[in-house]
Amino acid sequence: MTLHTAAEPEWFSTWFDSPYYHLLYHDRNQAEAREFLEGLLQYLHPKPHHTLLDLACGKGRHAIYLSERGYDVTGVDLSPESIAAAQEHAHDHLHFHVHDMREALPYGPFDFVFNLFTSFGYFRQESENVVALRNAAAALRPGGKMVIDFMNTERTVRELVAHEQKSVNGIDFHLHRHLHHDFIVKEISFQAPDGEMLHFEERVRALSRERFEEYFQMAGLRLVEVFGDYRLTPYDEANSPRMVFILKK
Repeated sequence: MTLHTAAEPEWFSTWFDSPYYHLLYHDRNQAEAREFLEGLLQYLHPKPHHTLLDLACGKGRHAIYLSERGYDVTGVDLSPESIAAAQEHAHDHLHFHVHDMREALPYGPFDFVFNLFTSFGYFRQESENVVALRNAAAALRPGGKMVIDFMNTERTVRELVAHEQKSVNGIDFHLHRHLHHDFIVKEISFQAPDGEMLHFEERVRALSRERFEEYFQMAGLRLVEVFGDYRLTPYDEANSPRMVFILKK
């Protein structure tokens, strides 16, 4: 049964398919991402025959790296544009599919599931978060592990920068961040090269560690460890930039 019958498109279905999304975030730190994945691989010790899922993979940067390390990797994402770009790197042991995580995964089972770079908590209805997590857990083999990398919400809210401007390739992006009904909202306004004024937004539910733990219990997942950053140092609610959850089925 599909839960998401909205009259208007959900923000991520339009923004993630926009070329301006990739332009705004073109400078994401690739070296940091690789260091993070390398640390996770050393911690998790996947075996050569293990299968990995990159859930909400975007253009596949994490999936591609995991594949380069010799694993069989599947990447799924809601954005057809992102998956089309990722498909350029596909091969016999690297597969990409358009998929909404609120629907049961027809792929798998997997030994490890990765959900990285705050790719969770986007949905209007909170129940959809639990549905998505249950679907991911169902795709895990018994004893398999899941990694969810989310912002440290407590610190993010405390240090929220309300207004910011970023100039990329001659386009001035005006960013406005605020809290609205349990969501951290980023409004993005700019003038396109053809003169059109465009407006997008990002909405991520302000999920606490305690709320996540409720989700995990409902999905039948056991919390093994929480790290606080991409170097996998211990989580500290006041100061850590991230919440990196290690879960076991």
